[in-house]
Amino acid sequence: MLIFLIGMMGSGKTTLGKELAAELNYSFVDLDAFIEEKEGRTIAEIFAQQGQQGFRELEHKALQTIVANYSQAVVATGGGAPCFFNNIQLMNQAGETIFLDVPIKMLVQRLSQSDLSTRPLLAGKTQSELISFLGKTLADRRQFYVQAKHLVAMPPYTINALLKLLLL
Repeated sequence: MLIFLIGMMGSGKTTLGKELAAELNYSFVDLDAFIEEKEGRTIAEIFAQQGQQGFRELEHKALQTIVANYSQAVVATGGGAPCFFNNIQLMNQAGETIFLDVPIKMLVQRLSQSDLSTRPLLAGKTQSELISFLGKTLADRRQFYVQAKHLVAMPPYTINALLKLLLL
């Protein structure tokens, strides 16, 4: 089974995905890292060279590759992945999708403690710009996120709660 974790930047997709994959003895795939390895460039470099549209095309192709080549994996998607090229439908057809719904205040707190320069959509933003951007972006993306088969409105998340949610 493929399990796709979706949600905003800073929602815990990678951290939780690694734990869930280890518990299930599945492969773990971070979609952004998968793209970087395949392209030999960072996400920031791809955005700088090809823009967001070019990145989204690579992201869609990477998702298709993962669906075609993995049978048991937990995939941590990028925050925007479900919102382009009918990716949410692709993920729903290929496996289980879980929307990690985190309050804006917590996203801001988490992201403020990270290196924003590695996140092209956030690089150079002040605290107030970050709050505004995340609020608007979540409002825009929510229509895609809520199409996930499962919604987890927390944190803290627990692996046991996710396993129960997935009925594993």
